[in-house]
Amino acid sequence: MESYRELHLDVPKEYEALRDAAHRFAKEVMRPASIELDRMADPRDVIAPGSPLRQVLKQAYQLGYHLSGMPKELGGLGLDALGSHIFHEELAWGAVDLSLSIGCAGFPAFTATLGGNPELYETFVKPYIEDREGKFIGCWAITEPNHGSDHVMIGTPEFHNPRVTGQVVARADGDSFVINGQKSSWVSNGTIATHAALYLAVESARGMGMAGGGVAVVPLNLPGVSKGKPLNKLGQRSLNQGEIFFDNVRIPRSYMVVSPENYEQHTTQTLTGANGGMSTAFTGLARAAFEAALQYSLERVQGGSPICEHQLVQKHLFEMFTKVEACRSLSRAVTVYNSGSGKPSLEHAIAAKTFCTQASFEVTSDALQIFGGNGLSKEYPVEKLFRDARASLIEDGTNDVLSLAGARKIIAAAANGARAAA
Repeated sequence: MESYRELHLDVPKEYEALRDAAHRFAKEVMRPASIELDRMADPRDVIAPGSPLRQVLKQAYQLGYHLSGMPKELGGLGLDALGSHIFHEELAWGAVDLSLSIGCAGFPAFTATLGGNPELYETFVKPYIEDREGKFIGCWAITEPNHGSDHVMIGTPEFHNPRVTGQVVARADGDSFVINGQKSSWVSNGTIATHAALYLAVESARGMGMAGGGVAVVPLNLPGVSKGKPLNKLGQRSLNQGEIFFDNVRIPRSYMVVSPENYEQHTTQTLTGANGGMSTAFTGLARAAFEAALQYSLERVQGGSPICEHQLVQKHLFEMFTKVEACRSLSRAVTVYNSGSGKPSLEHAIAAKTFCTQASFEVTSDALQIFGGNGLSKEYPVEKLFRDARASLIEDGTNDVLSLAGARKIIAAAANGARAAA
């Protein structure tokens, strides 16, 4: 199957080469490993030493793919927004769950770059950059047993309600913070991570509600840290997820890189980037499902002819094609704008995430339908793609709650514009 037609006429030649290299890695390494991991009944086998997951991470690190977001001067790939989108779409085309795992791995290192603290660079950033074995694995530890999508309701009265605060709390104690609480089983890379970008409530600012938070970089080998079992789930089974517990975990004050004073702004920026990343990933997944259905329709014979000659199948295929192209156009536009405008738009990132994940689910559902009974069989890849897509409507903020957050942003902007005009 040919790669998609590139509608951007000014893609640098080096990005074409990067896309081809990422595509080979996704096809030859990531996709077979993801299928093998998906069939493991026990999620503990997925994360076992020597498992295909560990091998994929090691190979990705050896290629420097874990550094796609790092600038060249720090040893990264130095990709701009367009290059990053092209690269990550290819990885997700191969295996969206493994691509998300690779993407989450750098959260603590990226967080540690905030503020330019040389100590944090030496402790967290440099080891991650130099890692070629997949030994430094990060996680984005934000979701909690009683807090998930409400983390994204930034700017709302609910976000500032003093009766609603996070369950992982950091208390200042001299030159340290002491952390207690639990992160839920949905922390990506949670039970394999060596470090966490930990979103928490700061005790002295709990009167600010969810807005009174902070972000700390936390090594997960510290005394008082423990982990639950890996989550057994419907889809994205190669993406390890699990609980993390903190029992009087002590960190230096310097490890708290985001304070309550700038927590809301930082979280807005993080969610803007994360939603854009989700739109990219599920553009790749939707494309994988469309291509699988198209290829199958050329081979499957019913009624004496390949099913691609049946008009209803043709209609479904063209609608799937249209959705994939729409996903790429919106996702890329939002990614490029939010990276270079200086004023990132959360509402546009939310629009990209909700649109692309919903479209991905619809495309995988239609692909499964084109496969017919075979689509329900684990012998074919489409049923896995369908399960993987379903999870996207919930993760990183459910689409329903994200839509409400986006609507609030749009309404507030319109109201401010009306007041200014008056």
